[in-house]
Amino acid sequence: MAIFYAPDILKEPILPEDESLHCSKVLRLQAGAEITIIDGAGGLFKAHITIPHAKHTEVEIVDKKYVPEKDFRVHIAIAPTKNIDRTEWFLEKATEIGINEITPLLCAHSERKQVNLERMLKILVASAKQSKNIRLPKLNPLTPFDKFVTEVQEDSRFVAHCTDSEKHSLLTVCPKSRSVVVLIGPEGDFSESEIALALSEGFLPVSLGESRLRTETAGVVACHIVNLAQQL
Repeated sequence: MAIFYAPDILKEPILPEDESLHCSKVLRLQAGAEITIIDGAGGLFKAHITIPHAKHTEVEIVDKKYVPEKDFRVHIAIAPTKNIDRTEWFLEKATEIGINEITPLLCAHSERKQVNLERMLKILVASAKQSKNIRLPKLNPLTPFDKFVTEVQEDSRFVAHCTDSEKHSLLTVCPKSRSVVVLIGPEGDFSESEIALALSEGFLPVSLGESRLRTETAGVVACHIVNLAQQL
């Protein structure tokens, strides 16, 4: 069954324009067809198409339920890569694995200093629909590193960096049923001053394994480890 994203479906039973186009022109669904709709906030709806249209397909909701949040939250703050395709790959895979919040970081060694949040959101939506994840991750604007680490709210805070210093395995120190944030640096890693600031703000230095990982790979691995830690 086709899945569509409509954040305002409870206010107005109409699919957004891009979803309407996909519904009526690509899939060629007709009146009476049954579809599934997610609102990205835990709402899951079964609906029938009443009026197919390329810009505003109208639907009738026939069943709805609310999927509660998990008892832990995963937040990855990651520096966007110079090759934006790699960051987009991270967004896709992290959404498939399960992530609650993503913050693009502007760091001292960042090679990319701008991001297209609209495009990033579309990737999150597409991945959420493909993986049948009911909740859409929260996407924050590009945030300076210093501002982020001094204002972060998560209970458990970790920084993954590549310098030769004592670090803990994220899998062994990641707690259960907590809000967790992991910092992932740019291709040139975090600067010494950024690492020092993170440590002073209560971030624990962690390792994601024995290999030195690309930024986007590190983000996916960190997301997986936090989810895995909840099952052990």
